[in-house]
Amino acid sequence: MIEVSITKTNNLTAPTDAINHDEITRRSPVQRPWRGIGMAAGICGLLLASSFQAFAAQATGIQRPKAGETVEVLVQYAAQPTEEQHRRITAHNGRIRATFEHVPVAHYDVTPEALADLEANPAVVSIRPNSRLQAFIDRVTCSSNFWPTISYYNTHNLPVASGVGIAIIDSGVNPANPNFNVGPSSKVSRIVYSQSFVGGDTNDEFGHGTHVAGIAAGIDNVTPLISGSIRGFGGFAQNANIINLKVLDATGVGTDASVIAGINEAISLKSTYNIRVINLSLGRPIAVSYKLDPLCQAVEAAWKAGIVVVVAAGNDGRDNSFGTNGYGTITAPGNDPYVITVGASNDNGDYNRANDVMTTYSSKGPSAIDHIVKPDLVAPGNQVVSTQSTGSALVATYPNNQIPTSNYNPAGSSAHSPYFFTLSGTSMAAPVVSGAAAVLMDHYPTITPDQMKAKLMRNAWRGFAATMPVTVTDPTTLITTVFNENADLFTVGAGQVDVYASELDTTVASGSAASPVAVFNSTTGAVQLQLNSVGATNVIWGTTSPYASNVIWGTNVSGTNVIWGTNVIWGTNVVAGSNVLWGTNVLWGTNSVYAQSTPGAELMTVAINGDN
Repeated sequence: MIEVSITKTNNLTAPTDAINHDEITRRSPVQRPWRGIGMAAGICGLLLASSFQAFAAQATGIQRPKAGETVEVLVQYAAQPTEEQHRRITAHNGRIRATFEHVPVAHYDVTPEALADLEANPAVVSIRPNSRLQAFIDRVTCSSNFWPTISYYNTHNLPVASGVGIAIIDSGVNPANPNFNVGPSSKVSRIVYSQSFVGGDTNDEFGHGTHVAGIAAGIDNVTPLISGSIRGFGGFAQNANIINLKVLDATGVGTDASVIAGINEAISLKSTYNIRVINLSLGRPIAVSYKLDPLCQAVEAAWKAGIVVVVAAGNDGRDNSFGTNGYGTITAPGNDPYVITVGASNDNGDYNRANDVMTTYSSKGPSAIDHIVKPDLVAPGNQVVSTQSTGSALVATYPNNQIPTSNYNPAGSSAHSPYFFTLSGTSMAAPVVSGAAAVLMDHYPTITPDQMKAKLMRNAWRGFAATMPVTVTDPTTLITTVFNENADLFTVGAGQVDVYASELDTTVASGSAASPVAVFNSTTGAVQLQLNSVGATNVIWGTTSPYASNVIWGTNVSGTNVIWGTNVIWGTNVVAGSNVLWGTNVLWGTNSVYAQSTPGAELMTVAINGDN
């Protein structure tokens, strides 16, 4: 069991074996002038408003403790819990593991008596297990139409996203990789803050977080020093500051509590490091509604604090266990309607966006239980070359995913590069969008998270073929399988991120950009969008321009009616999979096979091989 402790415990009882935070490293965020980035208002004491009333909650998904035993739980309260709420736990011989200043959730060990008291407490919304999460494992900038933007910066010798902070909540970031330094000849790191919530130091022993950080904010400080270099590997927000919040251990696994602690810390540090973006390339199966999921409530707290939260959709698009052809496999917290959930496309290894296709593994919507329309966007995530954490578990286990030095050095050889590594997955697609959001903040410094989400979705590229047959060969068995992918809104969302188009669009949205709910009529087989999914006073989406539903989701939507392609598995010709997706007895409940599968449902073969 992973123990989690955070800096701010509000003088509550701390775990006796809490981790030592002497490992926390800090550096002044003032490295260079901030270029027009508006400082956010203070967020001290922020409370997460609930849209429903609590009348006490029944613990679900946990093994109830016997007399003399305790069980680890995450408790979501209707409002920020008070000292008295915590004392009720210790009064029944329970233990307080952690509290979160900005999220109305507490992490406890509870006895049978403490659990009974929680279930009788009207201030409690949900009582959930501390679930395990797992990480989802050059041409990308062309497919996302970033080249015109970066060319402008280079032509005018301007820093990219200077002063913007991106929180990488992952397995850590390796500061030894030179691509996180200010420049090729500099030893000054842009990793301005590091903290671990899983014990140990803040380095990346797994190798996932370093790769993710390189996509979002890496700068190629290696190939410019090589005479006649033939290829470069820069990321997006190349001058942004990186806030390294380690929540996954050396095997790439963490818990809800560790991730919530990381998100809570990002909110606390928002003003200090101008954190405008959080990247979460991780997830786990959905077991309850997002309204009752502490992890989802944490990402909503960050969103409402003014931070754009980008989440990987998951890598279960090939899963046909329940006859859904991979539909309904979005993972948490990507099921939350507020956040930007990103699926993975395949650039086919070239510089021509016109032939891009969807990956076969990218998880598809709608989300289980709540039927939220996801993903919101897709971005290139197949066989992406990015920064390497030398000596990490992924590098040691899969050395052939290191690229040969001859890929970028004309005098190189087949020897493995110590700087660059190849991975695939929606984990690689999410930081494309995170980096793009940070870059756009250069041009729109006062933009809100909802406005950013609307801007990116409105200007997405919608050039995918309606039907995309994708052939994948298993590298071990050499068995070839053909997957038929469809460019419907549950596969591609609004489309593929387009940085330059988003930059040029000066339209300013007003209202909530929460993702809609898909409502299925079992009599007619029709599906409609409920555009106001969170009960907001005003929503951005509408049936008229400039944010008409057919503008955002293209020809997949007419008004609020979802238009199906001929190969979609539900509609007027209902099949077994339709009952799984839309039926009342969803298979993603606490006792389902899917909910009990490997955390994050990440297949390592996807991370290492991708679609080939």
